[in-house]
Amino acid sequence: MNLTINGKQLQVDVEPDMPLLWVLRDELGLTGTKFGCGIAQCGACTVHIAGTAVRSCSIPVSSVWGPVTTIEGLGNPQHLHLIQQIWIEQQVAQCGYCQPGQIMAAASLLEQNPAPSDAEIDTAMSNLCRCGTYPRIRTAVHAAAKALKEV
Repeated sequence: MNLTINGKQLQVDVEPDMPLLWVLRDELGLTGTKFGCGIAQCGACTVHIAGTAVRSCSIPVSSVWGPVTTIEGLGNPQHLHLIQQIWIEQQVAQCGYCQPGQIMAAASLLEQNPAPSDAEIDTAMSNLCRCGTYPRIRTAVHAAAKALKEV
């Protein structure tokens, strides 16, 4: 099976019904995408497929319809994506486990809606955070929207 992951053409030899999450983590070593619930409810496994935020735990690899971007492909340690920088500046994370999925959801939201309201952020950011950093997440999304407008 051929996939485009973070801009690279890759071939994987896996069962077609293997969830994309496990292809990313176990086959390709991209462990930034987290396992949370396994039923597409928590959002820890959020990645982008063709620019759309999806829960990778529930997508069979054979159903991937476009290029996949993971948290590793959004930015890297040498050059963080603007949203990642703002997440750090705003001190969003507590335990941090859900944050890759939160960041991927925020990036997708801001791509579709560059100036979301609080209600739109709350609706779009449906990922769970057991630490309850939702106010910080909302603040960071607004800060990222403002910063992206200035770029």
